[in-house]
Amino acid sequence: MRTKNKKDKTHTNRRKTLVSLFIGVSLLTLTGCHGSKALPEFTVPAEFDTSTNYEVTFWAKNDTNKNQTDVYKKAIVDFESLYPNIKVNMKLYTDYGRIFSDVITNIATGTTPNVCITYPDHIATYMTGKNTVVPLDGLFADEKYGLGGSALLYDGPAQEEIVPQFLSECVLEDRHYAIPYMRSTECCYINKDYVEKLGYTLPDVLTWDFIWEVSEAATAKNADGTFALNGQNVMIPFIYKSTDNMMIQYLKQRGADYSTPEGDIGLFNDTTESFLYEIADHVDSGAFSTFKISSYPANFLNAGQCVFAIDSTAGATWMGADAPLSDISEDAFVDFETAVRMVPQIDPENPQMISQGPSICVFNKADPQEVLASWLFAQYLLTDEVQIGYARTEGYLPVTVKAQESPAYQDYLSRSGEDNETHYSIKLNASKLLLAHTEDTFVTPVFNGSASLRNAAGQLIENVANAVRRGEKVDDAYMEALTADVTALYRLDQKDIATASRQKLGPLPHTAVLLLAMLAFVWCLILLYILSDFVKKRKKH
Repeated sequence: MRTKNKKDKTHTNRRKTLVSLFIGVSLLTLTGCHGSKALPEFTVPAEFDTSTNYEVTFWAKNDTNKNQTDVYKKAIVDFESLYPNIKVNMKLYTDYGRIFSDVITNIATGTTPNVCITYPDHIATYMTGKNTVVPLDGLFADEKYGLGGSALLYDGPAQEEIVPQFLSECVLEDRHYAIPYMRSTECCYINKDYVEKLGYTLPDVLTWDFIWEVSEAATAKNADGTFALNGQNVMIPFIYKSTDNMMIQYLKQRGADYSTPEGDIGLFNDTTESFLYEIADHVDSGAFSTFKISSYPANFLNAGQCVFAIDSTAGATWMGADAPLSDISEDAFVDFETAVRMVPQIDPENPQMISQGPSICVFNKADPQEVLASWLFAQYLLTDEVQIGYARTEGYLPVTVKAQESPAYQDYLSRSGEDNETHYSIKLNASKLLLAHTEDTFVTPVFNGSASLRNAAGQLIENVANAVRRGEKVDDAYMEALTADVTALYRLDQKDIATASRQKLGPLPHTAVLLLAMLAFVWCLILLYILSDFVKKRKKH
């Protein structure tokens, strides 16, 4: 009897051990795959706890512009001197795509940064996690710590002092999930000498018809095969950096569909197809190319191998014969007068140009005080000194009226051309262009999956351009196949393209894969144990 009871007890202990192991691994797996337990919705604390130390992780983007890094570093030092109990740890990335990818990975492991410079399209995907991103409306309105709050230790802007068009870009699902950081648009950098050499007068507002006509004229060659315009072997009259913006702006100017705020896709329409045929013709003649095919527009413009180079106003320091930043050698530069204009328009009387630029979001944490510390730093990035300091590094525009109208910024604008560094005239002209046309800017609807749709818009142009260069026939059959290919590539045929956006994020993190494997292994052990126990009992009987 004792032996039998001992065996029964052993079996019971084994069951308990296996069940406990199963439950533990299951919970661990859920944590590894979906991040930490869903956080409660953030509420603003009544007071900020200055007696406790907090660390705020700040992810930002910077290319090779050391001046931008210096602005960030100075902002952190100045902020920490105001709030000694908050330490800000900065991590710099070379592009926003890497930030997006890492945030998604860290959502899965519950280790998101506290503050992140990113885009609303990306934030829409971050929000698929419950209470992952903090809605900021409550913080905006808080009397003490809100925008322009009474308890702030710095002079931050009030909500009405943020440019309304820029702040509206940060609204997702009827709530503010970000604050704007910097804003830019696209503009056309032009070799004015070449335009006039071809017999044209540069208008104040470019039209698509004008830019195509001049570009075609610039393809003429000499008898020896060199181009008549520049005497060189290379000439790409019209180069566009961001083909997604090219398509989106054209559709907006034509009043054609692109998408709705609910995520309904209108990209594939007759206007899109007509524009693609037009692009195909100009690629075929050699009048047009893209950044992805040829390289940076600035490289060709500065070497006298391009007439019209469209890029962001934020890239103005790379453009022109005296550009302070460049990827070509000094002996490759050609001297010419650089003009700055809006992107080509359909209706010059009613211009439409895209608004773009990074925003700042705050991620939720278990401790509301930590979130408040993060918000205090995020809001500090809107102060005049930071806004003007960063705007001076490129052709960005401060996002607050407060900074734009400040004596310091107005003085900066007035000194255009004093030097080819801080006051480089092309950079300031690009900033002035956006400042004068802020009300002519627009943004595309933001939803979970809108980033995929944006990529698809550019992909249509890239595919057509490459097809022409390969000698393929671009006809109705090609267009039908192109629509199918791009739709499949970006999973736009799914009813909920938000699902597509998540599926394109790549494989599960290694930790999640490992934990899933452990769960499967535990299940196997349990099944083997049950089977073994069943066989033993059958033998006894």
